[in-house]
Amino acid sequence: MPVNLHVRNVDDDIALALKKRAAENGRSAEAEHRYILERALIDNRRADALRAMEELRRATAGVRHTPSEVLVRETRDES
Repeated sequence: MPVNLHVRNVDDDIALALKKRAAENGRSAEAEHRYILERALIDNRRADALRAMEELRRATAGVRHTPSEVLVRETRDES
């Protein structure tokens, strides 16, 4: 369910920069605000996922792995 957010005490320079950026991107100021928030959150989740992948790589370094094509072939041959 969508909610309304209200941000108080935004510096005039920031408000003007947001309006300018919105105009440059062909969006309303409100749409630009939503876009910025969405991108910030998505990029943060992406960074978290990349960190988790790197941790997994470090944790499994030196461990022998079976190639996925071998596993698929074995599974297919069992059917």
